[in-house]
Amino acid sequence: MSSVAVIDYGMGNLHSIAKALQHASPEVDVRVVSDKQSILAADRVVFPGVGAIRDCMHALQAAELTEVIAQVAQSKPLLGVCLGMQALLSNSEENGGIDCLNLIPGQVIHFEKDRLDKQGQRLKIPHMGWNKVQQHRHPLWQNIAQESHFYFVHSYFAQPDESSAIAATSDYPEAFTCAIAKDNVFAVQFHPEKSQTVGLQLLKNFLHWDGQC
Repeated sequence: MSSVAVIDYGMGNLHSIAKALQHASPEVDVRVVSDKQSILAADRVVFPGVGAIRDCMHALQAAELTEVIAQVAQSKPLLGVCLGMQALLSNSEENGGIDCLNLIPGQVIHFEKDRLDKQGQRLKIPHMGWNKVQQHRHPLWQNIAQESHFYFVHSYFAQPDESSAIAATSDYPEAFTCAIAKDNVFAVQFHPEKSQTVGLQLLKNFLHWDGQC
């Protein structure tokens, strides 16, 4: 039986993502774990997170997990979700500027406060709710229709240094990166565990992905 470790570092709705993973592929052993040995022993790893990036990085450092995540990123399929995606980049504007894991070169940028929709109305920040996703070619989009809707809750977005790392975009109203990928790492800004059928399909794809593009 294959296994997936959901990293527990004190941030994120771990029950929700674990339940969604189990529902997506009942034959997979889903484990919510916080110790290095259990994370490295799993076949695949999910790095979730909600909240502030400063708290995220402090929690990872306190739990001595920064190097563990770097090892996972070099050795097996890794899925970052929401704050877990942002933490993979080099640094974030949040909290006055925070260094992140630097596993995928790039920055995390705050949505401009004066963003307007097509009718000239000011858009709310955070960006919250359902939005279309424009996919770039990747195995994790298998059996998911182009421009499917996924559920978002965020005020910051990823801006990778290399366009080759962009795995999907969404519009608010300009295009922003909502999924990134590099080798065996895939990460999304939206919440697949809250995105109904298409979210479960993405999780299923991850649980059967060998890390190859």
